[in-house]
Amino acid sequence: MCADFTGYANCQDAVGRQFQEIAQWGRMSILNVAGIGKFSSDRAIAEYCKDIWKTSPVSIA
Repeated sequence: MCADFTGYANCQDAVGRQFQEIAQWGRMSILNVAGIGKFSSDRAIAEYCKDIWKTSPVSIA
């Protein structure tokens, strides 16, 4: 058995109980989404190009 399974199972139980509280679950979900950073595949690729690959965009017309 996995060493952290008990902690995982306990967390899943807590999530299951919280999910039953519809209004609170909705509030938590909205706050979670509001707190995430902007994600864009274009931005991520641009950051890889600049920071990791040290390349610059090429214009193709």
